[in-house]
Amino acid sequence: MPTEPSHAEAPGRAAVLGKPVEHSLSPVLHGAAYQALGLTGWTYDRIEMDAAGLPGFVRGLGPEWAGLSVTMPGKRAALAVAAEVTPRAAAVGAANTLVPCDSGWRADCTDVDGVVGALRSAGGFRGTDPDAAGVVLGAGGTAAAAAVAFAELGLTGVRLVVRDPARAEETSAAAAEVGLAVEVLRWSEVEFAELALAPVLVSTVPSAAVEPHLEDLAGARCLLDVIYDPWPTPLARAVAQRGGRLATGLDMLLHQAFGQVEQFTGQPAPREAMRDALRAATGGTIPLPLE
Repeated sequence: MPTEPSHAEAPGRAAVLGKPVEHSLSPVLHGAAYQALGLTGWTYDRIEMDAAGLPGFVRGLGPEWAGLSVTMPGKRAALAVAAEVTPRAAAVGAANTLVPCDSGWRADCTDVDGVVGALRSAGGFRGTDPDAAGVVLGAGGTAAAAAVAFAELGLTGVRLVVRDPARAEETSAAAAEVGLAVEVLRWSEVEFAELALAPVLVSTVPSAAVEPHLEDLAGARCLLDVIYDPWPTPLARAVAQRGGRLATGLDMLLHQAFGQVEQFTGQPAPREAMRDALRAATGGTIPLPLE
């Protein structure tokens, strides 16, 4: 079994696992971090891996491995293979981070950091009134991470807007696990103009799904649209025209990577270097502000 990595003694290996994974920007972020930290010899690769193959692959890794980033479709498998699980990964029901520990592997979900960081830095979120609920459009894995992030941001509830309420059970459970009051709303029956009054709106659905409701949602004060390519989305454009603050999936990617780098290396993440590298790799189309 792997043990806790000795970051200063030898070069470390890390990688992102997913399928497809060839377009992942995680190597840009981690490579910039290792260079800024002076970790010469450290490597970070893309490895094509589905959920079925992940457990065997992870169990076969040697002590040179400092950590793994996990993207779809392996996040639930990553949680299952771990000997230790952080409370937030348990609440979300998925893990995007695996780090070696004495008992095997520890699973975490820095996707929560991604949502929190994106909403604070790009979305300008600085707190809310007591008993306020945020809104999430959709109920997939990103929605669950957003719900857990709401609790960290000080919100007390979440309203999940979905086409089929039965599909919101896991996200509802994640929200309840961190103490949020949960309301599940059917897409076809909701008043979208009312949703725009929430302190935070997170959209995890395709742009086409919200296009019929742009006028109603344009009044959102703080929007996180997890889509970042192409940018701006129609929803983001509508909100910006009304003076709302915007965060993107690229902001999420940046902020979730900080925690991964720190867990892999044991050193503070060089945030500006990582931000600058990601901005350069994506043509500078999104500002990627830091707090």
